[in-house]
Amino acid sequence: MLIYGVAVLAGCYLLGQLTGEILGRLLHIDANVGGVGFAMLFLILISHWMQERKLFTTDMEQGALFWSKMYIPVIVAMSAIQNVQGALSGGLVAILAGVIPTAAAFLMIPLLAKLFHAHPETTTP
Repeated sequence: MLIYGVAVLAGCYLLGQLTGEILGRLLHIDANVGGVGFAMLFLILISHWMQERKLFTTDMEQGALFWSKMYIPVIVAMSAIQNVQGALSGGLVAILAGVIPTAAAFLMIPLLAKLFHAHPETTTP
């Protein structure tokens, strides 16, 4: 069952990368825009959906958790290859490429909280 957890993670990664590539092309940018972030979002949504339906077993969770422990080192390695000086000299587009998605993510928090609210019988007054 561990392999199924890794398969869910891999599927989310591929879907996130595809989404990032499509977004990059729609914005006329020759780059993947937020592929890893989309992958993490898909993983959260799919694992929550699977847990509600009792499809995401403990063994599957262990398979996904194994790779989630690798997330921070991968992000650090990815950020190490970014051209920060080029981004800063890019001007307004580079700044907006960071500010707009961050603002959108903050605006999504209340929506996600409403979508995935706690069940009434588990909340305390």
